[in-house]
Amino acid sequence: MKAMKLKMMVSIGIGGMLGAVGRYAISLTFLAEPTFPYPTLIANLIGCFLLSFLLHTKLIKRHVTPIILNAFTVGMIGAFTTFSTLALETITLWRNLPILAAVYVFISITAGIACCFLGVKLAYRLERSTI
Repeated sequence: MKAMKLKMMVSIGIGGMLGAVGRYAISLTFLAEPTFPYPTLIANLIGCFLLSFLLHTKLIKRHVTPIILNAFTVGMIGAFTTFSTLALETITLWRNLPILAAVYVFISITAGIACCFLGVKLAYRLERSTI
């Protein structure tokens, strides 16, 4: 295996470890209620914002190596956010509270897109202010 690919894999792995620990910290900080999975929603919304911000900030793309950028985006944010947990929690909610399950999915998608939009807008605003 080439040295560059190995460095990329290791950096993504380290980022993934940090993201997983961050995700666990969110779940300890915002304890899940039996009726609504706040920790997953919070982690996914933070991840939506951060990913769009990092990938749309030209200054970051210019000054951060691809290895470090992938460690943050693919590794850390990839491990921090979780679609599989969202899907499982939706099915679990659906059994007893189908309306709340639908609300959870609706909020997750619409607020996730809104957070991505805000991340992009902030990135572009920062770019304009530093020119």
